Formats: sequence, structure tokens, C-alpha cells
Amino acid sequence: MRFSLIALTILGAVAVGALGLNRPAVVDPDTLTSSVTPNPVQDETGPPPATTFAAKTERIVAQLIQPKRPGEVRPDSSPVVVAQAPANPLPPASRSEPDPSADTRPVENRPEVDESALRYFAARGDNARLQAEISRLRALYPDWTPPADPLAARVTTDRQLENMWQLYAQSRYADVRKAISDRQAAEPEWQPPADLLDRLKLAEARAALVVASDAKSFDAVIRIAAENSSLLTCSEVDVLWRVAEAFAKTEKDGRARDAYLYILENCDNASERYATAQKASELLPADMLEEVLAKERVSSDGKPEFEPLRDDIARRLVAQGNDDPKLVLPEKYLTRLERQAETADLASDALLLGWYFYRRDNLGGAERWFRRAFAKEETASAAEGLALTLIAQNSPVEAESVLYRWRESSPGAKDAYLAAVANLLALDPPPVLQQEVLQRMAPVVITSRNPAAAQQFGWYARAMRQLETAAEWFQAALSWKPDDEPSAYGLALTRNDLGDKAGTAQIQRDWAGRSERIARLGEVAETDGSEQQAPVRRSAPEQSQVSRESTSRTTRVETRETRADMPATRRVARVQGTAVRGQCWTTQDPRRMSPEAALARGWCLMDINRPLEAAKAFDAADASSSETVRSDAAYGKSLAYLRVGLTDQASVAAATAPQANERAVELQTAILADRALNAFKLGRYREALLVLDQRAQIAPEQTDLMALRAYAHMNLGRLGDARRIFQALADMGNKAGLRGLADIEAMN
Repeated sequence: MRFSLIALTILGAVAVGALGLNRPAVVDPDTLTSSVTPNPVQDETGPPPATTFAAKTERIVAQLIQPKRPGEVRPDSSPVVVAQAPANPLPPASRSEPDPSADTRPVENRPEVDESALRYFAARGDNARLQAEISRLRALYPDWTPPADPLAARVTTDRQLENMWQLYAQSRYADVRKAISDRQAAEPEWQPPADLLDRLKLAEARAALVVASDAKSFDAVIRIAAENSSLLTCSEVDVLWRVAEAFAKTEKDGRARDAYLYILENCDNASERYATAQKASELLPADMLEEVLAKERVSSDGKPEFEPLRDDIARRLVAQGNDDPKLVLPEKYLTRLERQAETADLASDALLLGWYFYRRDNLGGAERWFRRAFAKEETASAAEGLALTLIAQNSPVEAESVLYRWRESSPGAKDAYLAAVANLLALDPPPVLQQEVLQRMAPVVITSRNPAAAQQFGWYARAMRQLETAAEWFQAALSWKPDDEPSAYGLALTRNDLGDKAGTAQIQRDWAGRSERIARLGEVAETDGSEQQAPVRRSAPEQSQVSRESTSRTTRVETRETRADMPATRRVARVQGTAVRGQCWTTQDPRRMSPEAALARGWCLMDINRPLEAAKAFDAADASSSETVRSDAAYGKSLAYLRVGLTDQASVAAATAPQANERAVELQTAILADRALNAFKLGRYREALLVLDQRAQIAPEQTDLMALRAYAHMNLGRLGDARRIFQALADMGNKAGLRGLADIEAMN
């Protein structure tokens, strides 16, 4: 879906200039000389600012897309008024002197301030949200003074409203809506607090945006963000990341860059800043990435905050250069990776450099790094790269020897091996090969039905004066490639040498009008070696060349060594026991079943561990008119996707129908656990910790996730934090804790 220019203008202004934690809203360009309405600061995002971006005109669009000149003030970066919360927003209860900031106006003239959320967060002991709520209310009501003790303030007797707030805090937004509706039906005069409605609207928008992002519906992500600009703040960094990704995936790299720049210019959380740079490095082109990294801060110890990330960026950019030989890579990243490959001595780094140089015809550099990678770790990719480089340098003997054991590892390795065989047999003068070499090459050529290598076997057999064998190879090549003229010519020469006049004549008739040299065979007087009739042997025949562009390479980029036995999270795998085992062994189309039967089949398929088929059955059950069946189907489909590791699809499925609170918590904890594990596997250790923190807010942390957290700290160099967690696990008798402590000792 395409959205209006105004909608994109709104989001463009928000993504670049919307205000984060303790930052007010952008000044409307049409009222630059008037007072500024600050944007409420919130943790749970408050109502949208009084100023609306929808009033901006077409000239704002032009300003947004033009590069900013030094000293230029844009409408989305105008001077602002900052409303910040004090370090200690609650004044001491023992203060005896009058508070100069207190509102001295008569009570009847003071604005009505809804302090229900303030009291609720204070009662829960949620200091972070309490601080954010105080800042939000001060931004909305400059003359308002927070109570010295929110718990000592007027105690509400509205138990129903307190229950609504509790449901909201548990993220049970549908239940909040129902509670509001039920009360309004019973009490027509009652109206819910505007603060609750605003927060509920934004929470629902946030949930919808996350679902759209997980489903890769990037246009929907952009639309939801444009309609809910108050979500785009430093307290909602995950939303900003998803919006940036949506821009990048819809070919709006400039807007994605602006979103990342906004975070780094306005947000202070170190882990979130690092994760922002990490995400930008995966989605932005090199030139835009440089703009993002330029916002790097220097810590008190003098170390740039993104320094540990730059090695990974160098690896990623070099890997991109392997796929695109036209990509111009900044020299500093290539130099950095070379230095890293020499010091850390990782085979994966040397392998990346080998492919990078090979793709740019720097065969000397490619051979150097491929040899280094192969010496460090003998892998299929290193062998394939080294073999291709040796073939290009006219050293097919070593190439065949290096690659033989890896020939079946991938289609690219098979093609490279066959090229090595063909080039080896095509050497001039032909080498005298040992019988074991010929015996290992021939079966590979036959099973692969490779005409180029078969043809070269034919010429090699002729050179060895084995004419019957040569004829068999030429005939095989023609059976696999009937229009292979060089093989037909070789077969005609061989049959003629064998005195097979009838066979030679048949070949000449078959190729009449297609090959002059086959037609004229026998017209030229033969010499001892038949030099005039034999084809010119080439060291690298066209048919045996392997396209470098089509060679498949799988290079594993490692950022740091981790234990192979890292504990994994437990997947949700509970199965409903309503279906009889064995009912679903036969193949059936669930779309032709009733929704209830499809649901039962889904649980049966889960019981016999066929989750992808189960997901299709649950999908069919979703067509039911029964809310209970739809809820069970959404729950089952989420479990099915979780079982096969499709976390994003599980998240989307879970949101397709309302779930009971117990199920919702179960699915959410499982989804977050999977996301943490996936982030860890990708080397995004800070992101893994952030996700684990989110999960810990809704469920206790299991021992395997505690170990995951400890290893994440260890990979970030936070050995003290890792040691404390491992020690706690070890005290419980957990083996992962003991292994972790041993790993830390080994690092010291």
C-alpha cells in the first residue's frame, strides 16, 4: 500500500526531529514565533503533543529531502523548550519552608490534573515510570507541583478504575477496552480518564506496529508510526529501530539513516546506542553508515563507544564486496580487516579477504589469504577459493588435489573441482598422471555428466595413445551435450585413426553444414603426429571455466569465539491432547475440513511432531465463527512456528486472535526467549541482553536463560557480571555455571 505524501511528510519530520527522553516536541514551522508546546516525556508514551505535524505544507517536504547546510535551521530542528524531571522529583516530607514552586492560586482556579497514573506507579514502586509521569504532567501543566508523597494523596475509592490500570500494566489491552465498555454500559454518565485512553491507544498502536514489523509489512509500519508520532521517542527505541528498518526495506535509505541519526543525537542509553549503530551497519550503504558512526561518543576512559563494532562492520562490508565486485569499499575497512586477520588469526577473516581479492582479479592477494585460511582451518570454502585461484594461475594439479575431498560440499565446489580436472587434463604438454589420480577423477566426471571434463579426458587419452578409451570419452561428452563440436571432432579423428571409416563417415554426415573441419577430415595428408588435423590444446578451455559470479560461497563470519555447547532456550511445545494419535498420518487438505476438524488435525500433527503441517491446519481453523476455536487456532499456530524456530511468524500468529492471559504470557515469554537466543547467535550480545530484560519483566528467568545472559556479558568483556551469574548457577549445582566459571578462568 502506498501512502499519501502528507503521511510520509509527517513521519519524515517525526523520524528526524521528534523528541526523545526529556526532549520536547518540534516547533510547528507556522508558529515559530509563538510559544512552544512541549512534548510529554514518558516511559509509557503519553498523549500526542498539542502541535500536529499534519498542518505542515508541501514546502516542508522539500525541506525534509534537501541536505541540511551548516547553520541551517529546519522546521523539524527548531529551537525547543526542554521540560526535564529533577533528579529527585519528590520534595522531602520534612521541608518546613514554603515551596516557591508551589501553586498559590485558589483551588478553584487551578487546572484539573489527573494524578491517577502517578499514584498507581507510586503504589507499585515503579520509580522509572513515576519519574516519567511527573515529567509528563509538568510538561502539560507548568504550574503543577508533584505531591510530596503520592501515596499520601487522595486515595481513590474507584476500584474499577484501579483494576483497569492494573490490566493496562499487564498489557491486557483488550481486557481494558472491555472493562471500559462494561462500565459505560452500566454507568452511562461515567467517562474514562483521558490519560488512560491516550495511553491505551498508543499501547495498541505499539503492539500493531510490532506485529506489522514481524510480518515484514513495512508499509504498515510506516503508516502506524505516522499516525502515532508520540511513539517515536527515546523511550521507544525498539519502535524507532523498526521504523528505520521499514524505511530501509522500502528503499528509503535516507529516511532510515535519519531515524538512526535521531537516536544517536538524542538518546543516551549506551546499550541502545550501540545496538543502533549495529543495526544501521546491516541496513545502510557504506556512505550513509559513515554519517551514523560519526555520531559516536567517547567514554570517560577515552575509548570510542563503537570501536568494538568496527571490526564487525569491516567484515560485513567486505562480505558485501564479495557478492558485488563493483562495490567500492573504503580502504580503511579493508586495512582494518587485514590487520584483524593477522592479529586475531581467525580463518573466517582470511577467507573473507580471499574471496574479496579473488572477485577483483587480485590473484596474488587471493592466494595468500586462501592459503592462510586453509592452513588455519581446512574448510570447503577455503579449499574452493584456493582451488579457483590456482586454476586461474594455471596450477590445476594442486587445485585438484586441494579440492578433491570437498568436491561434494556444495554445487560451487563441484563445479570448481570439475574445472580443475578439465584444466589439469588440458595442460600442454600433458602431464603423466598417477593411476590413482585418474581413477578418482573419472567417476566424478561420469556421475556429474560433465561434457567439458569428459572431452578433456578424450584428448588426454589420445595423447597417451589410448584411442579406444578416447573414443569412449568423446562419445560420453556428446551424449551429455549433443552440440559439442570439439567432442564430435575428437571422436571423428579417433574413429579415423582406428580405421573405422563407416563411423567417421556417419559423424561427417551428422555434422554436415555445421563443422567445416569435420567435413574436410581426411582431405589433408596426415603426418606422423597428425598435427595438422589435431585441435589446438588450450590450458583453460571455454567449456571448463567456472564463472566466478556463479560460484557459490558460504562464508561464516565469526565475531568472537563462543562455546559450542552454549545452553539453548526451551521451546514451548505443549500439545493439546484432544486428537487421537494416528488420525493425521494420511495426507489431507485442511481447507476442505470444518474449522473444528482442522483444529483437531492441527493438534494431532503437533503430537507427531509435524509442526509446519500443523500450522496450515490451524490456519484453516482460523476461519471458524467461534471465538474459542479462533483463539485455540492462533495459539496452536504460534506453538507450531516456535517449534521450528520461526519467531516472527509466531509473534504474528499470536496476535491474530485474543488469548487468555496465561496463554498470552506463555507465548510472549517463549517468543522473547527465542529472540534473545537468535540475537546471541548473530553476535548481537547487547540486543540479547535487552530482550532478556524485557522477558524478565513478565516471567522469572530460567537457568538456561541465566547462562545465556552470562555468556552475553562474557562476550562483551563484562567478566564481573558474567562471573556473578555463573557463580549463582554453580551454587545451585547447575553444570552450565561450572563450565562458565571455567571459561572465565581460561580467559584470564
